[in-house]
Amino acid sequence: MTQQHADVVIIGGSHGGSEAAFRLRQGGFAGSISLLSSEPYLPYHRPPLSKAFLAGEVTVESLLLRGQLSYDKANITWRPSTTVTSIDRVDHLLALADGNHLTYGKLILATGGRPRVLPLPGAELGGLHVMRSIADVDRLRSDFVAGKRLVIVGAGYIGLEVAAVAIKTGLDVEIVEFAPRALARVAGPELSAFYEGVHGKAGVKFRFNTGVEGFVPASHDGTRVGAVRCSGGVELPADLVLVAAGLVPNIELAQAAGLAMGNGIVVDEFCKTSDPDILAIGDCVEFPLPHVGGRRLRLESVPNALEHARVAASVINGAPTPYNAVPWFWSDQYNYKLQSVGLSQGYEDAVQRPGRTPESFIVFYMKEGRVLAADCVNAVAEFNTAKKLVAEKLVVDAAALADPAVDLKTLVPPKAAA
Repeated sequence: MTQQHADVVIIGGSHGGSEAAFRLRQGGFAGSISLLSSEPYLPYHRPPLSKAFLAGEVTVESLLLRGQLSYDKANITWRPSTTVTSIDRVDHLLALADGNHLTYGKLILATGGRPRVLPLPGAELGGLHVMRSIADVDRLRSDFVAGKRLVIVGAGYIGLEVAAVAIKTGLDVEIVEFAPRALARVAGPELSAFYEGVHGKAGVKFRFNTGVEGFVPASHDGTRVGAVRCSGGVELPADLVLVAAGLVPNIELAQAAGLAMGNGIVVDEFCKTSDPDILAIGDCVEFPLPHVGGRRLRLESVPNALEHARVAASVINGAPTPYNAVPWFWSDQYNYKLQSVGLSQGYEDAVQRPGRTPESFIVFYMKEGRVLAADCVNAVAEFNTAKKLVAEKLVVDAAALADPAVDLKTLVPPKAAA
């Protein structure tokens, strides 16, 4: 058993963890940095997993955020396949699964999340998949064969993105969703209807307002799934199943260490936890979002994790700058790029604006005349202006927003446009 030390230890080798390490160096931090990950790979882009990587269009190497040489040059110690089992806050001591220990000066938790599993009858059967890591995609690919019947549980971004790749690959795809429409948790009815139409035209079948009660073994092989049992007793034949039912934040390590908890690890606007020597960032944290009046939320997005990393590094580097970003997200399905900014919850009116082409449009979500959020489909040129409209919480004439003859840029005051 050995014991080592790092001035900053970062637990979690994904977007947020890697960004925090390099931001520390960019800000002048000269101490030792150790970046730990339970995965064997260098930090990599996760969004392509359910899209280009699943389709076999990109390699593992192309997913990497940076190569090993970048970590070496920045003097960042990369520790793959390393799992932390406990945090001793008094002695600043991390116990590792291999029996070794690592002490820290400051600790950044970037533990992310894991796919939600459904504790239902038959959940142990082969052919059931989730989507979060390279290993998950490798397992799914072995079943991803043209002609097979894929049932996807969940019509969120991951479910729809995998459906698009599956249809192109030649699988028969059916999506089961408990909510009454696709993307119900993150988008308005207009966007849901559009994507339901796109997927339906491609051959995807939907079952909304439908729960899942269990998974049925195949008659020819009792160890593999053969059907999905839905509410009402309906059984959907399946050669493989993707459970895309959301993300569970990895908070157990922090919780066991006694850190304050909410819907995630509780942090302030500087990503500080209830322990002055521990910060937390990314999908695993609940934080105050200035854009919605300081309401505490947990957001699952790469831009959010990167912004948290910037904030945490600024704190450790002695020049703390609070979180003040406007959340945004994206998704690629078929030939459609969706870019969303802001949070549409609580909107009063939805204003749809035709795009530059028949396959592009924008939906603005309004409340009291202000732009709360926007969903841009194949409207990359307009997205930056939409971000400004949302960020400045501008009162905008709805008729002007809806009129494609009105240049969106003219709706942004010069000061906000700067």
